[in-house]
Order: sequence, then C-alpha cells, then structure tokens
Amino acid sequence: MKTLFDRFLSAVLTGLFVCLLLQTAPAQPAVAARNAPSWLRDGIVYEIFPRDFSASGDLNGVTARLDELKNLGVTIIWLMPIHPIGVEERKGSYGSPYAARDYYAVNPDYGTKDDLKRLVSEAHQRGMKVILDIVLLHTAWDSVMMSHPDFYKHDASGKIIPPVPEWDDVAGLNYRNPALRQYLIEMLKYWIQEVNLDGYRCDTASMVPTSFWEQARAELTKIKPDIMMLAEADKPELLTNAFDIDYAWPLLNKVRDVLGKSAPASEIRDTWQNDASRYPRGSLRLMMSDNHDQARAVACFGVPGALAASALMFTLNGVPLIYNGMEVGDATESGDPALFEKVPIFWQPKGRPPLRDIYRDLIKIRKQYAAFRTDKVTWVNNSDDSELVSFLRSDGKDEFLVTINLSSRPIAARLDVGRTDDFEPVKITGLENSNTNPVADLHLNGYEWRIYHRSTVMTASN
Repeated sequence: MKTLFDRFLSAVLTGLFVCLLLQTAPAQPAVAARNAPSWLRDGIVYEIFPRDFSASGDLNGVTARLDELKNLGVTIIWLMPIHPIGVEERKGSYGSPYAARDYYAVNPDYGTKDDLKRLVSEAHQRGMKVILDIVLLHTAWDSVMMSHPDFYKHDASGKIIPPVPEWDDVAGLNYRNPALRQYLIEMLKYWIQEVNLDGYRCDTASMVPTSFWEQARAELTKIKPDIMMLAEADKPELLTNAFDIDYAWPLLNKVRDVLGKSAPASEIRDTWQNDASRYPRGSLRLMMSDNHDQARAVACFGVPGALAASALMFTLNGVPLIYNGMEVGDATESGDPALFEKVPIFWQPKGRPPLRDIYRDLIKIRKQYAAFRTDKVTWVNNSDDSELVSFLRSDGKDEFLVTINLSSRPIAARLDVGRTDDFEPVKITGLENSNTNPVADLHLNGYEWRIYHRSTVMTASN
C-alpha cells in the first residue's frame, strides 16, 4: 500500500510531466479548418509577376514557359494581378498591379482575355492549376467603379479616402454597402466561368470583413466546388469557412530574424508551436522564404542562407511557395519600389550552385513521400538549438529527420532522437559533395542542411 508520501510524490511527478507536455506540444484547437482540395494539400505554388517573368512581359510569355515550370515540379500557378492599372495617383513608371482600374478587363500590356484563357487551358493540359491574384480592399482612383461613389469609404467631409493613409495610390472600398459586395461576388464568379480559373489569391484578406469572404466562398463553390482560396493573412478565423490556406507570416518573419538578426534558431520552433495552438485543426499555411513583398532572400542572406530557409519551408508541414526567379537565385530588387517599375528577372546569374536541380529534388521528395504532406511535425531536441533546427516528418511508413544549420559557422551537435544507425542520408542533386556524415556524428558547415530517411515499417520488424 502506498504511503501518504508516495502518493504526494506521485502527484508531483504527474503534475511535472503534464507541465512538460504542455511546454512541448501545442494545444489542439477545438475548431477544425475547412477541408481543402487534395491538389492544394499536395501542391507546389509558383508566384508569377507577368511584367517581369518573361522578355515579352505578358501572359503569352508565361504560357511559353509552362513546360519549364512543369519540369520543375510546379502544380499551382499564382498569377499576380492581371487587370488594367490606374493612372491617377500612380506610383512609379508602371504603377502597382494592386491598383486595379477595371476588374472585368485584362491589362493590355499583358494581352487579352483569350490569352488568359489559353494560358489556363495549357496549364490544365499539363496537370497544373491556375489561381488569380485579386485585390478587393481597394481600387485605383480612376476605377470604372467610381461611377458608384457609394462603393467607397468617405471621410467626415464626404471625400473618398484610401483604406489606410499611407496607401494613397488607391481608394478604399466600403463593405457596409451590400451592392458592392454583390458586384464583387459576381466579378469573382465571372472569371471562374469565363476562363476556368481554379481559385484566387486574395490580397490583404485580413482587412476585408470575414463575412464577405464567407458569402463569396459559398457562391463560388456552387460554380466550382474544388476551387482554392488563398488569403494574404494571418487570421485563423478565415480558415474555418472562407479560405483553404493563408500565409505563415510569423514563421517567415522569424526565419528572417534568425538569418539576419541573430535570433536563436529555437524561436522557429516556438513560433511554429504558437501558430499550431491558435489555428483551427488541419489548417494549411503557405510556406515561403520569398515573395513579392520581401527583399530577395538570396540578396539578404546569400545563396547558402536562402537555400537553408527554403529547405526549412519545403520540409515543414504546409504548401511551399516559389517566387519567380527564386529557383535560379535571382537577386534583382523586389517589393517597393520595384513593384511599380519593370525589373526583369535575371535568369542566368553567375556564381550560383545548381539551384533548379536542388529545388526539383526537394519537390520530388515531397511528392514521393506522404510523410512531408501530413500535418505531423515532431521537433527534436539538439545540443545547439541556438543555431540548429531539427525535426521529424513521418506517416507510419517512412520517417525523415531534417537538420538545418541556420548560422554561418560550422557546428557539431547531438540529437535526442534515440536510435540513429538506420537513418540514411537523402541524396539531393547539386549537394552530392556535401558532408553526409551519420546522424550520430552530425557535423554541418555554415547554412548546411541534411535530410535523413528510414523506413518505419522496416524498423518495426527489426
């Protein structure tokens, strides 16, 4: 029979164990995310700025390179806005593609509606989906919608105003007006029906009322049930009824803090766990290290640092993003002010490793092994968590150990992963000459990363 002391000790140890679990495992949210289409969960998104993507700078220039994107492993093409750009209050020489003048038209610099229709059709023939970037928080000041001034926000004097003061090249839309909502929903339906789009990337989605997105989604699903809706947002409520996926903004910002501001690598794990605890169960996040709002990772952190960031984003749970030119290490300016100018991608930069081959192999691994497409991530403790991130991806059949040195200095680390002799290094084209030492004797050069594999079926039978 247990003594009073034994019972007290048991209770204390149980309490400590529970506290430890709470520190290492995120709480499971009660609410579930909406069920995203399987082609999105298994997908690779490629963002295209048509103005800069090809020499012609138009939609036909995109269509001409679809085979190249297919060969890379891309499954979802995200076209940045293709609508005519406003002239009034325009920024830069060309203006922002996010200052639309007419939602029902195609920018003549990009081509015609038939060109867009052909692009979508050719992509579908290659097994790829196409989504269109749409901007519903604001329009250009010379938008055709200005004939309906009640569609816009006004100040106390009755003057139309921007959505926020610093965005003075655009005019803010008024979602208190039911007629505006219906106008925009009919427009979203139009492009799906006219060119057979597969969905939308919705700019500044967190700043548009959730009720509108839920209303729009319900209408769009009636037309095409398996569309994809991507929110530029970090707003969990959007993923329950309206959107299939949103931005992993906190993780992107933290990775850039680690690479550029010497934040400890352990904060990446903390950020991931915090996101997992506040988002609906089964939420999909867009995993990125580059996009059109950021300075190029390769320009900020060099090729090795940018590649380490990509390795992280391609091996964690979520859907990876490639921003056009990233696969060759293009370092030309992006974001403001390049968004308002024409800054063509430099497709043959010098002094680069075979990045396209490396990205292609990362994509092949994701497609070949379901372990990388599940929600399950098990973080592995290591002896140098200020520099090193380590985690497991598994699906009951295969298990992968991912180790990434996010510092510029060489490290040697021990991993709290138990048996390691059955882990085999995964070969990545372009990295054959890198250190492939066993897990038990892990040494990584600056920004070096390794993926190890073992069959859990074999392990269980041994």
